Amino acid sequence: MASPPRVFDRKLLAVRRARALRAARPGADFLLERVAEDLLDRFAAVTRHFDTAVEIAGPTPALAAELVATGRIGRLFRLDWTAASRPDAVADEEALPLAPESIDLAVSVLSLHFANDLPGVFAQVRRALKPDGLFLAALLGGDTLTELRQSLAEAEAEVTGGASPRVAPFAELRALGGLLQRAGFALPVIDQDRVTVRYANALELMRDLRAMGAASALHERSRKPLPRRVLLRAAAIYAERFADPDGRIRATFDIVSLSGWAPHASQQQPLKPGSATTRLADALGAREQSAGERAISSPAKRGRGTAEGGGGGA
Repeated sequence: MASPPRVFDRKLLAVRRARALRAARPGADFLLERVAEDLLDRFAAVTRHFDTAVEIAGPTPALAAELVATGRIGRLFRLDWTAASRPDAVADEEALPLAPESIDLAVSVLSLHFANDLPGVFAQVRRALKPDGLFLAALLGGDTLTELRQSLAEAEAEVTGGASPRVAPFAELRALGGLLQRAGFALPVIDQDRVTVRYANALELMRDLRAMGAASALHERSRKPLPRRVLLRAAAIYAERFADPDGRIRATFDIVSLSGWAPHASQQQPLKPGSATTRLADALGAREQSAGERAISSPAKRGRGTAEGGGGGA
């Protein structure tokens, strides 16, 4: 079987995360705090006790401490691929040291988008969960940092005549849902929340990303430092295209939250095709039309609002 492509330089990611943790700039963990709070809310909705839990690649011990404080977890172990986050064991999420059916709960926040083999991670978590075990995770996806990606690419092409990838790719909502199903999770649920953070300028955003340990670590990146004139031009393009009337720029973070259960006989099962006892038209109180009739309807648009947050540069 072919190895998955190397999208990220994992060693460089570990170095940058360790540096960010040592610096611990106040306010730089605003996004992590927000996502961890949301995961705790989703955990609170599951009214059961979990004997053995594992946090996978948690950037800090904060989430694990809050989960244990709920009193609904017997033992919780933290696994991370860098010792800087003070895990219980140093382990790469792409090679989890977990026996089959050995844990009841697995959680992860804001790390799995850096995995080179995300399908493999999901499959390993699924194997490690006991029947009716739960997986809760949140990662960056969708259009995260699309404004920065566009601005850097255009600026570099304009100034140097070429462009190197500078911002990591992020998985789409539908693709992540498909990966959960492929891994064998039952009752998968996936949702996306768009967080819009406002900054004085693009350079402040980049400083925040470095303070999060989330600066670009693409394997195929250019090894040459980005020239200052490219950075300044990118900041100018960013301000021209993605600024609000007050001059502050917008940065998009799409947070994808997902959950899935290891299959168990007690779980709700989908009905077999043709087993319904009530017609859909009766349930909706609508007139049933034959296939030959023409139905005219007005398309409805569904959308999600944006939540505004603030980081160290806001």
